[in-house]
Amino acid sequence: MSGGDTGLTAERKAALESWLAGQAGAKSVTVTEEGRLSGGAISLNLAVTLDIDGGRLDGSHACVLRTGSASGVSASLGKVQEAAVLGAVFAAGATVPEPLFVGSDPAMLGAPFYIMRRAAGIAAGFRIVKSEEPQRDLARELGRQLGLIHRVRPGTAGLEFLALPEPTAALQAAHDFRRWAGRYAVTDPVLTYGLRWLERNAPPVGDLVLCHRDYRTGNYMVKGGQLSAIIDWEFAGWSDPMEDLGWFCAACWRFGRNDREAGGIADRADFYAGYEETAGRRVDPHAVAYWEAAACMRWAVIAIQQANRHISGTEPSLELALTGRMLPEIEMDLLLHLDAVAARGVFL
Repeated sequence: MSGGDTGLTAERKAALESWLAGQAGAKSVTVTEEGRLSGGAISLNLAVTLDIDGGRLDGSHACVLRTGSASGVSASLGKVQEAAVLGAVFAAGATVPEPLFVGSDPAMLGAPFYIMRRAAGIAAGFRIVKSEEPQRDLARELGRQLGLIHRVRPGTAGLEFLALPEPTAALQAAHDFRRWAGRYAVTDPVLTYGLRWLERNAPPVGDLVLCHRDYRTGNYMVKGGQLSAIIDWEFAGWSDPMEDLGWFCAACWRFGRNDREAGGIADRADFYAGYEETAGRRVDPHAVAYWEAAACMRWAVIAIQQANRHISGTEPSLELALTGRMLPEIEMDLLLHLDAVAARGVFL
């Protein structure tokens, strides 16, 4: 599989089936492809059904085969690492797809991969926010789930590959944004201003937890109005827990529903209340406001990198090109947010 592929070649399918049989302790495994799933600008997701004859997973299983694209962005984890993170949050009781198999040898499918159970429902943000009434129960449940995720702390077995931020989570983030932005960090006046603001207003050292770092509407699945899965873990890492809350509430992830500040689905109060039920800590609104500014900056840098994947010719894609064209809108969100927090007199 590669960035331009839509599925498995016959040769790779046969190799995968043989490998899966060994991993599952089965007599045989048949892999049936059901098409490439929508979304996944950074990763490739292929719907598959595994029919397993014998062994610990005997039976039929609806799954997703997830592997890397031809290029990526600086913050994304490799698929073996991503699967380890997914396994840790699954063990913590979060509503995430169970990872079943991890393939670290790129020779089999052209890149490392993992296979997880497939969740039912929709993930498209523009559809989820269309509800006529605020989805208060959904927002509260998403807060509860985030609290469970944040119970995973540094020292968790199997996550040793995740680096600790230095000297603080906020200053590490600002440093990374500056590095990833490249020339834009000094030639784009909005990004230059935003980076300086983040550095001057960075909150002090606090708790470090496992952050999803892309926890937003569009990266969870809903079926019948209920949460069915939290997906897309390729950006996970140790950070300030308020980073995830700021990302979820940032204007750039409300899909036009700015009247519902928690992900375009409800009020912050519902999301915050659910979080405090399970996280064992209170929400710090000032820290969340800081991380909302960081969210705009991070999304701006990702938009630049996505556009460069297209422009470089590495991965020609209309979706990637259009993401790059969102930069002025993201920068406007950043400026409006900084104006709003300046009016409160909390930050420099």
